Amino acid sequence: MTVRAIDARRAAVLGSPIAHSLSPVLHRAAYRELGLADWSYDRFEVDEESLTGFLDGLGPEWAGLSLTMPLKRAVIPLLDGVTETAASVEAVNTVVVAEDGRRTGDNTDIPGMVAALRERGIEQVDSAAILGAGATASSALAALARICTGEVVAYVRSTERAAEMRQWGERLGVEVRTADWADAAEALRAPLVIATTPAGTTDALAGAVPERPATLFDVLYDPWPTDLAARWSAYGGAVVGGLDLLVHQAVLQVEQMTGRAPAPLDVMRKAGEHALAAR
Repeated sequence: MTVRAIDARRAAVLGSPIAHSLSPVLHRAAYRELGLADWSYDRFEVDEESLTGFLDGLGPEWAGLSLTMPLKRAVIPLLDGVTETAASVEAVNTVVVAEDGRRTGDNTDIPGMVAALRERGIEQVDSAAILGAGATASSALAALARICTGEVVAYVRSTERAAEMRQWGERLGVEVRTADWADAAEALRAPLVIATTPAGTTDALAGAVPERPATLFDVLYDPWPTDLAARWSAYGGAVVGGLDLLVHQAVLQVEQMTGRAPAPLDVMRKAGEHALAAR
């Protein structure tokens, strides 16, 4: 993949809604630390209908884009190619623009999850549980395909979602069993629990945290901590948060878009923590 040289000065995050995104904070902190004074990183409110027009309007100064919902799948037909990682879950959160204008999609959420867990000493687990069945859950399954040697139980609310998760498991080579959301408290005894649900969804589970919990990966970062994460920490369990994921996936984006590695992980994390504390 060819990355733009000195004239590659623009990047941005696209999505709808987008005002809450911490990506500009993280990427700008990286640019400052790397001495990329001429680089800028912005946010744009872009939905599925306006995505094509936005991409068509990109000039030669653009190096890359970060994508959030609802664009991660909508962008795929508009790209010149996607990596195997992105194709495996049919979701792109990173677009790198080459010197010749070629746009390649990647998914840094998956390796970002693996890196965030590895940072906390989680290299491998023999089983895991996933709370939820949306787009983030499929990325979680792809991450577990790299570190989980046994069964993954997905707790979902509908038979349709259950079928989707089993299909993703087959596609990704993960042994997936599905269970009803009403039994989600059982998930909390797994060696690794990945919560992929929207804010407030897992609050009712906080009272079911076992006395000696293992590891919780809660993908939310605002509000933080969630009720579940707070109770988990109070009981001495290891907690990986949404900011950990956001930072690790952003590190990979910065490296791909700028061609500079390693990206300053600690600097980016501190910038994110400061921004969240100010909200």
